[in-house]
Amino acid sequence: MNPETTPAALQAKVSGSSFYAGMRVLPQAEREAMYAIYGFCRLVDDIADDQGRDPTTRQAELDQWRHDIEALYAGADPGQASLVARAVEQFHLDKADFLAVIDGMAMDVEQDIRWPDFATLDLYCDRVASAVGRLSVKVFGMTPAEGIPLAHHLGRALQFTNILRDIDEDAEIGRVYLAREFLDDAGITLGTPLQVTQDPRVDIAARQLAARAKTHFDEAHAILKRRPKGHLIAPRLMAAVYAPILKRMEAQGWKPPRTRLKVNKAALILTAVRLWVFK
Repeated sequence: MNPETTPAALQAKVSGSSFYAGMRVLPQAEREAMYAIYGFCRLVDDIADDQGRDPTTRQAELDQWRHDIEALYAGADPGQASLVARAVEQFHLDKADFLAVIDGMAMDVEQDIRWPDFATLDLYCDRVASAVGRLSVKVFGMTPAEGIPLAHHLGRALQFTNILRDIDEDAEIGRVYLAREFLDDAGITLGTPLQVTQDPRVDIAARQLAARAKTHFDEAHAILKRRPKGHLIAPRLMAAVYAPILKRMEAQGWKPPRTRLKVNKAALILTAVRLWVFK
């Protein structure tokens, strides 16, 4: 991370994450760019998830990020967007993808997301996950023909997996990301978030989302298997770590009480080494 543009508190968050360990396999320029992108995502995500402050304040902070991103691309003072300035210049990252991430975070601020219809959920995941993927594949040096589909599928696979892993944590702050159609199919009455997520039939709804995640993982694996141009270790690593988490959750099920599965950092590093040796 560039200490000149990365606040110390953010450096600590990034360096302590499993993402940091995973991205260490990249060459320095690409690694630093990915840390900058991740840092940006962490900052705007922290704004969206800060339940201790009112939505108006949080929305204003996201609007400031929009302003700073626009300023960066206009050649003006980028303010806090200086965090990603070097990455934007080196890898020609698209402004629209940064703005999409902010728009996704704004969806969480406008109102706590509860049982959206699937189209809205898919839009949300495109903004908060696949848009990050679109930034990332440029850093990885992939062509648009292979990189954009990979960002689409792997981004959604990872985000759906996170939603399934974080059902209880999200319900505690008033959010339920499971699609309304899935809950209706399960016969669940839409009461409070805790009532919905404590209903044993939530397992039925969760398995529908898990099936979508699995399809996206399969599509991402198919792209990576073709060995397209680019630094593929990072996306292969994310798929190799998160697909088994989805499989373990499917075996465990989503009936309450649930046990949240975590990314094992040591296993992640060993997987990274294996992928590096056998690339």
